Amino acid sequence: MTTPPRWVPKAVALVVALGGLMVVGNSVLEKPQISPEAAIELSDEQSVGGATTSSVRSTTASTAPPSTAPPTTAAPSFTEFAGWVDPQSSGHPWSALGAVEGLLTFRGNPTRSFYGSGPVPANPKVIWTFDIGCANSPVGGENKQWCGSGWTGQPAIFHPPGNESAWWLAFGAYNRNVNFLDPDTGAVVYPPYATGDIIKGTITIDPDGFPLLYTGSRDNFFHVVALDRPEPTPLWKLAADAVTPTLWNDDWDGSGLVIDDYLFEGGENSRIFVVKLNRGYDTAGLVTVDPEIVFSAPGWDDELLAAVNTDVSIENSVAVSGDTLYFANSGGLVQGWDLSTLTTGGEPARVFRFWNGDDTDASIVIDDEGMLYVASEYERGNARAQELGQVIKLDPSNPDNPLVWSREASSGLDSGVWATPALAGDLLVVSTDDGRVLGLDRATGQERWVLNLPGPLWQSPVVVDNVLIQGDCEGVLHGFDLTVSPPAPLWSVTLGGCIESTPAVWHGRIYVGSRNGTFYALAD
Repeated sequence: MTTPPRWVPKAVALVVALGGLMVVGNSVLEKPQISPEAAIELSDEQSVGGATTSSVRSTTASTAPPSTAPPTTAAPSFTEFAGWVDPQSSGHPWSALGAVEGLLTFRGNPTRSFYGSGPVPANPKVIWTFDIGCANSPVGGENKQWCGSGWTGQPAIFHPPGNESAWWLAFGAYNRNVNFLDPDTGAVVYPPYATGDIIKGTITIDPDGFPLLYTGSRDNFFHVVALDRPEPTPLWKLAADAVTPTLWNDDWDGSGLVIDDYLFEGGENSRIFVVKLNRGYDTAGLVTVDPEIVFSAPGWDDELLAAVNTDVSIENSVAVSGDTLYFANSGGLVQGWDLSTLTTGGEPARVFRFWNGDDTDASIVIDDEGMLYVASEYERGNARAQELGQVIKLDPSNPDNPLVWSREASSGLDSGVWATPALAGDLLVVSTDDGRVLGLDRATGQERWVLNLPGPLWQSPVVVDNVLIQGDCEGVLHGFDLTVSPPAPLWSVTLGGCIESTPAVWHGRIYVGSRNGTFYALAD
């Protein structure tokens, strides 16, 4: 194997001028002011290919990646959809959309509706463990110890660069690292990528075969990392103060989406970002990026701030269906932004707005009809949150009256839903902070069944092969049979700690971290 040339980082300021004003709903908002020091490219290497391969859209790259890039998987016919993401792809693995094989982002695809690939173990046992450990990170100005992995913390499964016959398991954790393990043995297969603070969210692996990883951290930055060097190498970092104005703080919890060379991400600074990555390869065959912030907008408006009277943030992972980018924020504002003119030089425009009244950290889930399922916490106790409850179904094709149904999912203040719901046939499965798992009829919102477990339940429910996998806060991982109502217990495994992280199911194994400082692999 040829040794890559020595790589020397150099900070290069990236300045993007986006002056002027834009109108959002009834508010006039300033376009972002870009800080020249905030968005930093870290590589000396220059892009010579500029190649992109489309994971969802039907486009043609101007230059093919070199042969060292992993090939993409053949795509079924629905990838000919003329827009960004075919709604019919909901529930399918991202690999079915022309992307590389694996579990590549939080909830697996752009509609946040794919949970893994079976078979699910019938009688799972722990086959190996990995010591994540602990790190300190401040909360409210005081240091706090964080152990293991937590919300959302879902592992990624993917082929390592240039090797389609092997698999890597990677996850961000409270040890401040992205950790790379052999999914069969738990052995470290690649040096960890260290960030400056803990990682709460789920990493994203490039869906087009470029050896790139995308991750947020509490260190102020969203990172773009090369995986084709002897160790993971940061190529670019997006700072939380890259644009102004901002609200709240500098954490990055959301799992980014990469579609057609564009990165979509929201930050706890309450801004939404669209970044043109300009991925390519240099003359040595090493991956490069040359990112440009092509759009950023506030995740709030004047009407929301008047209603909630507090700063707000974006903590969920953005979703895309059709030509629309969806996200919500801690003020309960659900938004949709039209992307249809983005690649021809146009700017996204807000086309959907709905206020549900309270903090929405769970990611929006989108079904094959383009319907939105939104789950929220119950913290403010305001009239709007009391009226709607904590789980709602919205039809964005009817923006003037989008509410299809809504229902309660709380047990008083400081409860509600942190976990992202799961689509399971004609059911919506919702895990609540107070320990209930609700099986709701997707058409009507009616409760078909309820399970009671030791809460809080922050782990997003996972459904693969009609098996519901749910961890509780006493450290027990449960499997339930969804072919019967109410679901019948299949198995339970005591791991320890509180299971906040969302498990990954892949080819007969379950992978999950716990707040006790340990990561687990389970199989028959």
